[in-house]
Amino acid sequence: MDPLLAALADWKPFRALVVGDFMLDQLLYGAADRLSPDAPVPVLRVTRREDRPGGAANLCLNLIAMRGRVTALGVVGSDQDAVLLRTALLQQGVDATGIVTDNTRPTTVKRNLIGLAQGRHAQKMFRVDFESREPIAQTIVERLIAAFDDALPKTDVVCIEDYNKGVCTPSLCAALIERAKKAGKPVFIDPAPTEDYLKYRGATAITPNRTEAERATSLATDDQGAPEHNARLAETLRDRLDLDAVVLTLDKQGALLLMRDNDTPVPVPTVAREVYDVTGAGDMMLAALAAARANRIEWADAVRFANAAAGLEVEVFGVAPIPLEKIHHELLILQTNRSGKLRTLDELMVMVNAARKSGKRIVFTNGCFDVIHAGHISLLERAAELGDMLVVAMNNDSSVRALKGESRPINDQAQRARVLGALGCVDAVVLFSEETPIRLIETILPDILVKGGDYTPETVVGADTVQRAGGRVELIPLIEGLSTTATVERMKSR
Repeated sequence: MDPLLAALADWKPFRALVVGDFMLDQLLYGAADRLSPDAPVPVLRVTRREDRPGGAANLCLNLIAMRGRVTALGVVGSDQDAVLLRTALLQQGVDATGIVTDNTRPTTVKRNLIGLAQGRHAQKMFRVDFESREPIAQTIVERLIAAFDDALPKTDVVCIEDYNKGVCTPSLCAALIERAKKAGKPVFIDPAPTEDYLKYRGATAITPNRTEAERATSLATDDQGAPEHNARLAETLRDRLDLDAVVLTLDKQGALLLMRDNDTPVPVPTVAREVYDVTGAGDMMLAALAAARANRIEWADAVRFANAAAGLEVEVFGVAPIPLEKIHHELLILQTNRSGKLRTLDELMVMVNAARKSGKRIVFTNGCFDVIHAGHISLLERAAELGDMLVVAMNNDSSVRALKGESRPINDQAQRARVLGALGCVDAVVLFSEETPIRLIETILPDILVKGGDYTPETVVGADTVQRAGGRVELIPLIEGLSTTATVERMKSR
């Protein structure tokens, strides 16, 4: 198995300490189907409002979605927006006791106006920011350091999310990095868009995007993503800041990893995607990288994991935490493109759990599928139409021999699995060695159990199990005269 997939199958919870610029993202949705009578500007008729944690707060939710226990350290104002932000974090299980109130500044709020015109999808029209970029006072710095010292012994990884809103001052960053290094805790940084990164010196890793890296180094990246060229930027940052690793994100060119004591860059390609909104991709990259390293995943695989997570993030509107199961599922799908749809039960359950978290219905059917014919295709296509994910359990070779005799199967299990996997209606294939697939059915608990019309509800293996769990059994009529046995007999008679 791919080492990354094996590591994800053994994923363990971790503890993260997040320091940075905590924000509230406000989304005002409405219709934008007319112009103002007093100016040539669109009018947004607001019909819905959402308040979401943003900035470092969004990073916290991303880490929670990856099974992290998160402690938040930041600054908010003495206002209603701070109440909304704290409440949202607490509801998601974030320890927000380290968020300090500063009466001299407002809570950072990004108010997004989102219009819907002529029935099309939502489009961001304008954004209004409420913020202070003044550096926090030394008294606030000292309070944050005290909270950091209290939380650090219970932490596996430290994340600094810097949006240049005044919280991540040079003195604060230096103090936190020094303390974390002495405690042997890694520090991961999503840097602010500034020319001077020296305040991050001594951290474990930094994750600038293309624009940020160019600004910080005064060097240009290569538009074609040439690793040798872009490694110059990463090497400059690594050596100047005394880092263990630099992860340079390069949009459609993926990411580039450069490590300490190794000048050979490691390119991590991305998958072509339908980019809907890049908001939050940097937060997701940092969260996934830190979470992977907290699980002791090797650097190159950790970047591959983070790159996949950030890719999923840009496919959604606004910011939305991507659950671990969905990232794992994405990596399994990428492997499928290379090696087919045959899955172990553990791999299959990752796909099933991810599908269920998205509200999808699981359809299950089983058989030998020795010599595929039109009857098989009809059953599988109709089964797939009943739900959202079709799992096909296939008897392995020894199971087929036990059922059909020593002359079967005609095609071995690898060939049969490959043929099934080539069908667009099939999402996953899993083998079983027993006489029946009851063990698989009890583990998967499909929403819909499908068999051919030659069965009755009482004779379908696993029917009681599925129905007790709230699922149902569907019998699909067979095409008369079509069977593998009949096909083999006709071939013998010729």
